[in-house]
Amino acid sequence: MTKLAITCFNPVQAHHAMTAQIWPMLKSMVIAGHKMVLAIRPETRSEAQNRLMWPLLAEFSKQLEWPINGKMTKIDADDFKDILSAAFKGETVRLAMGLNGGVVLLGQRTSKFTKPQFSEWIEFLYATAADRSVKLPAWNYDTGEVVK
Repeated sequence: MTKLAITCFNPVQAHHAMTAQIWPMLKSMVIAGHKMVLAIRPETRSEAQNRLMWPLLAEFSKQLEWPINGKMTKIDADDFKDILSAAFKGETVRLAMGLNGGVVLLGQRTSKFTKPQFSEWIEFLYATAADRSVKLPAWNYDTGEVVK
């Protein structure tokens, strides 16, 4: 089954994509008896934004300990992502009971952030790092890479 993803930048390009690419493919698939799902959504974070997030989270992991079960502990970047994304969203995450009686944090998915939301998230990481004396690497916007 064919999957098609097109990023539209302006009305003319969007119209051309619908008439020249989407409609012919959709029509042929429906005629062939396939049920199709057409979804239109805002563009999510870029690969460059994602590449920046992980080195920043790694620095939180290297430089800070965090209270886990009442004890100051080093935690990995994934754990800091959960903590920081909850704070970014005003810590309005939910707790659920686990299958075996524990607690499960229902967190925020940064993969669903739009590009503007992700930009705010990155700014939040830099601001939080400054508040907690975490030194973060610089970002080269021309190359889309962390400056070593």
